[in-house]
Amino acid sequence: MIGSQIPWITTIILLPLLASLAIPLIPDKEGKTVRWYALGVGMANFLLTIHAFWRHYDLQNSQFQLQETYSWIPQLGLNWSVGVDGLSMPLIVLSGFVTTLAILASWKVNRKPRLFYVLMLVMYSAQIGVFAAQDLLLFFLMWELELIPVYLLISIWGGEKRLYAATKFILYTAAGSIFILVAALAMAFYGDTVTFDMQQLAQKHYPIGMELAVYAGFLIAYGVKLPIFPLHTWLPDAHSQASAPVSMILAGVLLKMGGYGLIRMNMEMLPDAHIRFAPVLAVLGVVNIIYGALTAFAQDNLKRRLAYSSISHMGFVLVGIASFTALGTNGAMLQMISHGLIAAALFFLSGVTYDRTHTLAMENMGGMAKQMPKVFALFTAGAMASLALPGMSGFVGELSIFLGMSTSDAYNSSFKVVMVLLAAVGLILTPIYLLSMLRQVFYGTAKAELAMDNYFGDANPREIFIALCLLIPIVGIGLYPKVATQTYDVKTVAVTAQVRQVLPVVAQERTNLYSGKFNAPSLPKAKAQPLLGILE
Repeated sequence: MIGSQIPWITTIILLPLLASLAIPLIPDKEGKTVRWYALGVGMANFLLTIHAFWRHYDLQNSQFQLQETYSWIPQLGLNWSVGVDGLSMPLIVLSGFVTTLAILASWKVNRKPRLFYVLMLVMYSAQIGVFAAQDLLLFFLMWELELIPVYLLISIWGGEKRLYAATKFILYTAAGSIFILVAALAMAFYGDTVTFDMQQLAQKHYPIGMELAVYAGFLIAYGVKLPIFPLHTWLPDAHSQASAPVSMILAGVLLKMGGYGLIRMNMEMLPDAHIRFAPVLAVLGVVNIIYGALTAFAQDNLKRRLAYSSISHMGFVLVGIASFTALGTNGAMLQMISHGLIAAALFFLSGVTYDRTHTLAMENMGGMAKQMPKVFALFTAGAMASLALPGMSGFVGELSIFLGMSTSDAYNSSFKVVMVLLAAVGLILTPIYLLSMLRQVFYGTAKAELAMDNYFGDANPREIFIALCLLIPIVGIGLYPKVATQTYDVKTVAVTAQVRQVLPVVAQERTNLYSGKFNAPSLPKAKAQPLLGILE
């Protein structure tokens, strides 16, 4: 590991939070100085992140790096323990990139601008804290801290039904957080040593019954955030009511916390339970893919259609995690990064469209390509990336997941064929609902109330800059995937190898159980038999 005496990760986490405390002291009535200040903090923190990782992070090391541990509240066993590895580093970079652009996208906020930018910076710190935490209790606190700004940003700056959407968001996600806390306490207090350190928790040998229960708890919590059907219903409401900058962060970063938690805790820390749950994850992933795509057809609201598209695309992450192959896990990580960029671009452009038309109802749009050719071109590029056009990042991520599942030696051929074919249905449906969206919004004849001369103004330089900042890496990763994959490839290979070490043991258990030679009180026969024949 490349060492460093400077507490880089702590600085990157705390800088936005501490900087937000100065915003109320800035003498600025109209909010112009505040927005420049917030943007400067976001850019400074992002550049600091890039510098720290460029100079002090070893891409060939799968272990935690830049580790920092300080005793915080010893009475509770809570330590400020942070660090990064291949799972967290690329997502921290994604968080800084998308959040900084979201601050720039919120340039026209004139209602309570001080509070708005304070919440944006606090959320920035919480996001990085979630990905960098090595103490499970610290992870939980950062997870909870992130909920408060999102709730306020939706409830104050959202649409007509903002209070309903914000309340639904907080109820779903806070309820899911309870499962994280209960699972963390169960793991911490098991055995002779009480600890919340993730690396030490991963070394404990839990009874299989307890491990399955803890895994299920984490799955529910992260299933709400990802989101997994049927825990998804908060997401379309939140997106349809949130402002475009908040939707950028919600889709670009916050959903990725669910995928990160599944890989970090369910897969890496609980491999025995993961092997037993993996077929369930694969099925849930396919359900997400098809359900999200089909439901997107029925949405007339532009942002709700994009929200259900996100649900569909995150289903591929579940399939990749369940594949038992390094290629599939690699694809799941790439899908999270790719979707983070693509979704942020599409939700930003939906906000640009709303600023001109003052409506999100696609039935009230149409014929806007001639009046907004720049927005049309940028929106089309984002839609092409979302439908996994070759040459863009979405194609590489989804292809890796398909190949990872289809080449997995952990499943029998019938199961793999069914999963791959059903997931492929999503690839057919996605272009249909995205191209239909483009047709309704930009083609045809403009509605009478929107057909006035000079009613629309095309994208301005700031908006074009934000969209290009997101689209350029989408194309760059699509043409040269190693730009992204090299940041986590060593880690995903190590995690997959760790899980596969346990796979033969579980397979033998199931063989013995089927023949009646095995009696495991922690793995009841009635619960195991439905999975027999899926794992070879």
